[in-house]
Amino acid sequence: MRTPFLLCALMAAGLTSHTPAALANSLVFCAEASPAGFDTAQYTSATDNDAAAPIYNRLMEFERGGTAVKPALATAWTVSEDGLRYTFTLREGVKFHSNQAFTPSRDFNADDVLFTFQRMLDTQHPFRLAYPAEFPYFVSMGMDKNLLKIEKNGPLSVTFQLAEVDAAFVQNLAMGFASILSAEYAQQLQAKGRASDINQQPIGTGPFIFQRYQKDAQIRYRANPDYWAPDEVRLDTLVFSINVDPSVRIQKLRRNECQITLNPRPADLPALRADPDLKVLQQAGFNLGYIAYNNRRAPFDQLAVRQALDMAVNKQAIIEAVYGASGQIAVNPMPPTQWSYDQSLKDAPHDLEKAKALLREAGVAPGTEITLWAMPVQRPYNPNAKLMAQMLQADWGKLGLKVRIVSYEWGEYLKRLKKGEHDVALVGWTGDNGDPDNWLGTLFSCAAIGSNNYAQWCDPAYDPLITQARRVTDQAQRSALYQQAQQRLKQQVPITPIAHSTVNQPMRTSVIDFKVSPFGRNTFSGVSTE
Repeated sequence: MRTPFLLCALMAAGLTSHTPAALANSLVFCAEASPAGFDTAQYTSATDNDAAAPIYNRLMEFERGGTAVKPALATAWTVSEDGLRYTFTLREGVKFHSNQAFTPSRDFNADDVLFTFQRMLDTQHPFRLAYPAEFPYFVSMGMDKNLLKIEKNGPLSVTFQLAEVDAAFVQNLAMGFASILSAEYAQQLQAKGRASDINQQPIGTGPFIFQRYQKDAQIRYRANPDYWAPDEVRLDTLVFSINVDPSVRIQKLRRNECQITLNPRPADLPALRADPDLKVLQQAGFNLGYIAYNNRRAPFDQLAVRQALDMAVNKQAIIEAVYGASGQIAVNPMPPTQWSYDQSLKDAPHDLEKAKALLREAGVAPGTEITLWAMPVQRPYNPNAKLMAQMLQADWGKLGLKVRIVSYEWGEYLKRLKKGEHDVALVGWTGDNGDPDNWLGTLFSCAAIGSNNYAQWCDPAYDPLITQARRVTDQAQRSALYQQAQQRLKQQVPITPIAHSTVNQPMRTSVIDFKVSPFGRNTFSGVSTE
């Protein structure tokens, strides 16, 4: 009964190039924003990572729905006794995709691993000179400094040489930024003077082959018939239908025009759960929604100003209005389920009079105008940034401040944040690899300024703590260092943590074996429809 309806929906969307038989095992995912591109090493947004995920593999990957690392393009790896040399044995017989402009002449090998990482490591790499790009994850985790070299031991073996121990190195290589690209394709693009096509016409080894992308409309993929793990390819066609409006996404889900959507508004959940044709998967969120103060811009460079804004925020009211039953108040810069979380830390009391006094001491006069940036997209960590911004506008208005709310298209929003153009911004994070450094280092280190450190905060007492924590492998020692870092961050208030939220993933009952990722990613390996 469902197949004819799906066929009509896909035809209406212009997806008529396949036969009905192929369409019988297709899936449409209602996404909420357009990716900036598909060269995933350049981006940190979930939107960009989701769009690139079907196309690529990494040396190792996280198990579906879990945090354990499993072999992928590497079948095995060894670590030297000093923890500085990682040698990977590569999978044999893996095929790269082809497109109208490129047909690979060989299988995946060590040259592709070298190209992928040397492009990020070497600022004078020929391809990087031909196509200048930034690599925020690689830099914010300090890999540009700690990765000394990558050596090819043979066609199917590579070794990474580190300067210092990195306790999370293997987990980091399972993240999206480490997706393996085709060196042969890159060389061909460079020779044609079209190096930037690697971002818009991607070639990978993943379960789905990129077909086309229409900004603000759709992304189309087709099954990879040569995938090295054939049991994981159970869909003939995968489509991302891009819809910014959450009500439109819900309508499309109910009409079976898409089979999975994301980030429903909390108010929509009871009706979604009551619909017999739908199911809502639920999982504790590994996320944080927070306010980032631009610590490099006056008056937010003063601790007293940040403290005043922080203690004026009515978190409980925000939780009730924005998150409903799905939210819990955040105190720390990472969720309570993350090991090394410091249970002893508490929020400053909600105290408007003390906040006003702090502003006076800092020389901030009544009527001072500040801008508050509100995300244009929904995320589990912030399902309604506009409403949250309006509530903060009212909270800070009680201090005599004039708060002007601004927003931009999502890609533009992130780009401007990285440049530090904001006063105060609503942002958030979903953990990528289960390691504390993915929060405390990736978001707040000095190295992360210009990438994920939207608070533009570089603290000489904080940074050595997280650097040292990366260099030891004993988890108890690392936890102690990370707890000291959390205490320092709490004292200096570069951000105000607002909420952690439960992830709710609505879908049609016809969807089989979709797994909710603890890292907030939407991946479709092993997924099918009936």
